[in-house]
Amino acid sequence: MASDPTKIDPMHQFEVQTIAPMFDIGGVPISFTNSAFWMVVTLAVLWLFMLGGMKREVVPGRWQMMVEGFTGFIDKLLKENIGKAGRKYLPYVFSLFMFILFANLIGLLPLGLFAPVSKYVPELGVVTHPFTFTSHFTITGVLAIMSFSIVLIVGFAKHGLKFFSLFVPSGTPLIMKIIIAPIEFISFLFRPFSLGLRLFVAMIAGHILLKVLAGFVIQSSNASFLWGGVVGIPSFVLMVGVSALEVLVAGIQAYVFALLTSLYIHDAEHLH
Repeated sequence: MASDPTKIDPMHQFEVQTIAPMFDIGGVPISFTNSAFWMVVTLAVLWLFMLGGMKREVVPGRWQMMVEGFTGFIDKLLKENIGKAGRKYLPYVFSLFMFILFANLIGLLPLGLFAPVSKYVPELGVVTHPFTFTSHFTITGVLAIMSFSIVLIVGFAKHGLKFFSLFVPSGTPLIMKIIIAPIEFISFLFRPFSLGLRLFVAMIAGHILLKVLAGFVIQSSNASFLWGGVVGIPSFVLMVGVSALEVLVAGIQAYVFALLTSLYIHDAEHLH
């Protein structure tokens, strides 16, 4: 937290705060944090969304059509990138896409307007301020490792040691294989890192920008009426535009994560 309460700290929103201590493992305290709380909220909202859209009515309502639309969207994505074999990965990629999408969108909710209650009830202030856990590389990294693990399991289970041929394009001259194979192998190992980093950077950058603009609005309004008009109003208008852009980014990043996961699974299924 910023030492000066009059200043806006754009990084404070990413601070993992303890809501309730739980237990210790080897002297390391394990606590229920704001990050864990908003993960639970995301899962609960996603569960309710799917529950309300799985009525299987003959004439589907809007809610059911929305759920079926998302399902069909991911099913088409897998079919285009993996083929018929992509159907068996639908539950995982669909869950991954929806979890990231809901996490990104919930993190944009303006529930932080109720943050002043933290002055009286600190724990309540923590949970009323949405925490975008996809802006933490530890979270996006775990999601990326999950996808990468599936690629390795499928690749070795289906092809055995032939899976290593993925690092040597067919028809490559022998002398070039010696050069290309290590490069391809290193590139392959960096896939989970780049997959998790892309989502992490996109989310943290947008939230920092919004916080900086909010700081301009607050500080200029507190300074004087003139500065509030010259700096505050344009900053607020820009905040509205960036917020709309962030909603778009939230969907794009979820799509990109699902798309790259399907492409990596394609390599495991078909090698080349």
